[in-house]
Amino acid sequence: MADPTVRKRKTAPTRPSNGAGDATPTGGNAPTKRTAGSVKLSTILSLLLIAIGTLSYQQPRLVQGIIDSVSSLIWKFKPLPGTGQNLVAEFIPDMERRDAVVRAFQHAWHAYESDAMGDDEYHPIGHTGSNLTAAGGIGYTVVDSLDTMIIMRLEDDYKRAREWIATKLDFEKDADFNTFETTIRVLGGLLSAYSLTGDDLFLEKAQDLADRILPAFDTPSGLPTSLINLALREGVMDPDNPELVSTAEVSTLQLEFRYLAHLTDNEEYWHKAEKVMRIIKNARLSTGLASIFMNKDGGRYALSAIRLGSRGDSYYEYLLKQYIQTNMTEHVYREMYDDAMDSVAEHLISRSQKAKLIYTSELVPQRTYTSDIAWRLVPKQDHLVCFFGGSLMLGATITGATQYPISVPPRPEQLTKQGKRDWVNGVELIKTCMKTHETKTGLAPEIAHFRIPSDNLDETIAPDDWYIKGGKPGAEASYDARYILRPETVESLFIAYRLTGDPRYREYGWSIFQAIEKYCRIESGGYASVLNVDEVPVKYEDKMETFLMSETLKYLYLLFDDDKALPLDKYVFNTEAHPLPIFYPTFRTGFS
Repeated sequence: MADPTVRKRKTAPTRPSNGAGDATPTGGNAPTKRTAGSVKLSTILSLLLIAIGTLSYQQPRLVQGIIDSVSSLIWKFKPLPGTGQNLVAEFIPDMERRDAVVRAFQHAWHAYESDAMGDDEYHPIGHTGSNLTAAGGIGYTVVDSLDTMIIMRLEDDYKRAREWIATKLDFEKDADFNTFETTIRVLGGLLSAYSLTGDDLFLEKAQDLADRILPAFDTPSGLPTSLINLALREGVMDPDNPELVSTAEVSTLQLEFRYLAHLTDNEEYWHKAEKVMRIIKNARLSTGLASIFMNKDGGRYALSAIRLGSRGDSYYEYLLKQYIQTNMTEHVYREMYDDAMDSVAEHLISRSQKAKLIYTSELVPQRTYTSDIAWRLVPKQDHLVCFFGGSLMLGATITGATQYPISVPPRPEQLTKQGKRDWVNGVELIKTCMKTHETKTGLAPEIAHFRIPSDNLDETIAPDDWYIKGGKPGAEASYDARYILRPETVESLFIAYRLTGDPRYREYGWSIFQAIEKYCRIESGGYASVLNVDEVPVKYEDKMETFLMSETLKYLYLLFDDDKALPLDKYVFNTEAHPLPIFYPTFRTGFS
């Protein structure tokens, strides 16, 4: 029997004789005749390449313009990725899935209300609540969840929550609260509830809280302190970083204070928050990116990591959202956003080894043996970064649009070159974030690491593209491996669906919701964090983060609702998913 590994050689057919006995030989070393046509074509191609090379050297802008024109023609006839097959999106509510999300919210809320009403945080396994300070809490969970009840039309639950706010919510607490968290969750929640109901109770409470937070901005630079004593109305620095403030935290207070200024005609709210952005603009690094820490007195960036994850994420988010909030009237934010996105694309966007997944790296400063500073690119992406895919797509339709408004889904000719770049990066980043949900639980880890050629993992069991550090089953769970009910991926799915109508984003969202139901739900009430997303059966951390009800379930609900619920051309969502209306400012704003 013939060896099956030996491939049979195919014999070339012999050309028929021309009748004079000069059949073309099939073997040997006889030269192949080149026709005049092939010689002429080769000469033409050579001359053409020489001409293009010469023109590229002498007129590079002209050549780039020709390339861009050809590229635009190709894009014009090719749909944008991530937009599905429909030229016109149809938003039909998925009632069954939407109602399932409502039931999940009630499962979480009723457990909290029964066991810990008014406490800042909830522990569903122990059926207890806890507060952020020894002086007591300020209703983080109640206020953070309020607008979700309004959006879901849970009238009875809303009435009881409102009653607690009217009779029990008290900010006279002699304790230090995080300035950023208090603003985005409590101030943002009160303002959103007011915008959706017109109930003056919420505006009065919001103004009381904002007046207590304002002294945090009274620093030599104008950058707010990390903490605020609400009773004493005094700014307090974080004892772990007494000279530094987080860039994301100081630059993610603006939507809330600006909207309050608009409601009350108190310009102090606006200008205190706006001054922070002026300081950041003046401190611009040569890369156009933002380090995660700033010096509280000097108003300059400190030598620290650069990333789109913790302490960096919402800085980039609010650049775009401040531009949107005032109906694209403050061009300084468009300029800062475009500058930042160019820098992100140049310095932080990376691709994985095998599947070529787009992810964002971190830049970490290191001192060399000569005491110089070198920047090391680290292939690490926080789950927090998964907001960025939807944000990039939204930005592409705003600052990257050739016209406004644009169609849903957008057409290629409606986006600039930068808009197409950011759209594609956003679509691809969402795909990557969904890949990080491909774990035993279907939940994404807190931090994903990506393979690079120099990681010395070739002889290990590490996957080809991304992996979880310390996620080995049976071992003590690492910080990286946990899932704490975070909303960032579903936030991007909601935005992507609203911009495209592509049903794949709903399917992605439903798979995440089912994983939460299966592995995070506590049958006696509430949801708990999972310590290792790649280990089944799961082990829990006894904590239900407030953003489960304020963000994760809200974005899932809106994903399955129609586009008339909180349309993106009428509302902008703060970083805690509290919708605030888009408005025209009534007094002079913006800065150069």
